[in-house]
Amino acid sequence: MIQLFKSKIYLALTLMLMVLAFGVLGYRFVADYSWVDALYMTIITVTTVGFSEVRPMGPEGKIFTIILIVTSVFIVGFAISIVTEYLLSRNSVELLKKKKMKNAIENLNQHVVVCGFGRNGMQAAEKLKAYKRPFVVIEKEKEVIERFSEDILFVEGDANDDDVLVEAGIERAQYLIATLPDDAANLFVVLSARQMKKNLFIISRASLVNSQKKLFLAGANKVIMPDKIGGDHMASLVVMPDLITFMDKLSMEGENTTNLEEVAIEDFANQIDCNSLRDLDLRRKTGCTIIGYISPDGDYTINPEADMKLQPKSKVIVLGRPEQIKKLNEMFNIE
Repeated sequence: MIQLFKSKIYLALTLMLMVLAFGVLGYRFVADYSWVDALYMTIITVTTVGFSEVRPMGPEGKIFTIILIVTSVFIVGFAISIVTEYLLSRNSVELLKKKKMKNAIENLNQHVVVCGFGRNGMQAAEKLKAYKRPFVVIEKEKEVIERFSEDILFVEGDANDDDVLVEAGIERAQYLIATLPDDAANLFVVLSARQMKKNLFIISRASLVNSQKKLFLAGANKVIMPDKIGGDHMASLVVMPDLITFMDKLSMEGENTTNLEEVAIEDFANQIDCNSLRDLDLRRKTGCTIIGYISPDGDYTINPEADMKLQPKSKVIVLGRPEQIKKLNEMFNIE
């Protein structure tokens, strides 16, 4: 719709310029005015300001002036109507977009709230999109929102404002990721979010080591230091380059290119009788290998034995090529 109005505006501007050129050329050659006087007469005629003529005109000049007035009235009226319609429609489109986005956010449940859309916030959003996890971003920079609002849900405002968190659906959210560049701002977000929802899983970014303890005390479940991780990663590429490159390959994802999957035992238990990892028999059925087990209380077991007993609400970490992971998800209807 906006493109249609833009094309009409270009048409109106072109017609206005044609009227201007028509008037200047007409007064120059019909009324024998100089170029400056011809431009002056054209402007005062088209705008109907009522100033006096440069000098008296003959019949030819008067007839030309009548034609110019009639023509310009229609074209100027057309241009004004198009510009007015464009401005009103643009406001209407913006209101409709905001209403649609608000309705979409209100329909979210068990989603992720991402606070801040800087470098880390963007990376978090890309990862969530790749795994098709519902999320909403809180961002106060309007330019950023306008640039990315086509495929990302945004709430405009400050994440430290409780009303903004409510608008992002904090009561229905499952996770909150605080990626603001300032540790103090993240601390306030964590404090507010924890007060608003006790069982919310909160992940916060931190720049300083001293901020970690404060963020945990404020209620963060996990605290990530991107700078520290980046330094460790670069040093590891020197110490054990092939292993780190292999791990990077595992963590790469795009559309249907995930190499690791976290699966709840309930996804299997509803379809097959499974008391141990051996009963799952995923290697034979899908080609995937179970490389980790997470107990209900959060304990991790790396490379678990086949006879390990499976408990309710536990999870397994599965390794496989993209096509094997896809086969696993299709076989057990895992979303």
